[in-house]
Amino acid sequence: MPVTIANFLTILRLLISPFFLLIYIYPKYFYVTPFTLPFVLLFLFLVMELSDLFDGYVARKYDQVTDLGKLLDPMADSITRTSAFLTFTQAPVHLPILFVFIFLYRDSVVSTLRTICALRGYALAARSSGKIKAVIQAVAIFVILAAMIPHSLGGISDFTLNALATVVAGVAALYSMYSGVEYIVVNRQYLVQMLGKD
Repeated sequence: MPVTIANFLTILRLLISPFFLLIYIYPKYFYVTPFTLPFVLLFLFLVMELSDLFDGYVARKYDQVTDLGKLLDPMADSITRTSAFLTFTQAPVHLPILFVFIFLYRDSVVSTLRTICALRGYALAARSSGKIKAVIQAVAIFVILAAMIPHSLGGISDFTLNALATVVAGVAALYSMYSGVEYIVVNRQYLVQMLGKD
């Protein structure tokens, strides 16, 4: 099966994720200065978010919706955003790693349930709360990266950067938990039927 443009954009998002982490942790190996680091990370993040925006648009407009794309897209969303939050657990942001576990646990549970039901012939519908969750996470990442700019100039302290990051990531984590619970509650009838099959 040839790789469609939509799937290429999704794969591009997956390939950028490790560079986001590596550049954050080892900026000097990529010739990135402390001042330019937030801007480089913002650029990478915007590329990932734009690829997320356009892969779905391209798939629908040019009839490139594939089974591979249906699997890759939510996986790429989870990996890229969770990778960003995992990156922020390191200095200078020092985000509590608890939030990363919440993001991972929520996405793992939902994707596993969807996969099990799909294998048994039933597709669980996506919820609007899942889309809102993705937007809130993206906004949180953007706010943290934006706050790194004045921090790199000495305009805000490590404590202020950490406090701000903790608040915005905490909001994202709380809504992620809510969206996960809502997904299970709304689909509980189908989940019981599907999981109860031999």
